[in-house]
Amino acid sequence: MLDPAQLEDTIGYAFNDRATLKLALVHSSTHRRKKDGQSVDNERLEFLGDRVVGLVVADMLFNRFPKDREGDLARRHTALVRREALARVAETISLGEYIDMLPAEAASGGRENPAILANTCEAVIGAIFTDGGFDAAQTFISRFWAELVEEDLTPPQDNKTALQEWAQGRGLPLPAYKIVEQTGPAHAPVFEIEVRVLNHTPQRAQGTSKRKAEQAAAGALLDVLLDQNK
Repeated sequence: MLDPAQLEDTIGYAFNDRATLKLALVHSSTHRRKKDGQSVDNERLEFLGDRVVGLVVADMLFNRFPKDREGDLARRHTALVRREALARVAETISLGEYIDMLPAEAASGGRENPAILANTCEAVIGAIFTDGGFDAAQTFISRFWAELVEEDLTPPQDNKTALQEWAQGRGLPLPAYKIVEQTGPAHAPVFEIEVRVLNHTPQRAQGTSKRKAEQAAAGALLDVLLDQNK
């Protein structure tokens, strides 16, 4: 585990109270406790950081895409605050190398686990907000999310919503999703999802999360359905 002081240089923020940063890096697997029995980990800061990043990203999108409708902004926002985006930012700042976790957790791939990286990234944002206020947190988020915002200037396609709307528009029940198979190690799973719409051939797709696999499966079925109706 690297010295948290080095992280300050990477993120461009010097903590007034470095203990806040250190707490943000404590994974719950350590099971440390105060004298009163209360756990000492980063989960409370994670909760706070989640809300802060949501607000700042919303503000970024509101100003960057003045012609977007609410639905388009919402889809962009969902894509930018979900686990994958947070994990990417965490990887950019090598956050995994600073996380305080049990050796067994680290040995099982914990420092590369997208969920742990995303949660710790939120905790660090919560720590910055607690230590330096909203402006400091906004500066960090604006810097490290700028590239993600600019990657795709078209609103993300929500295949699940589109498929649901297709089914409802024809008076059909909602699409049904089920996990067909889960493979790979715990820190890097691969899900195979099947989606069905009444009276139509189901489609399957894989993804590194259930959400991604469901979106891919919905997209595959949409392609078939739309092709049939040309």
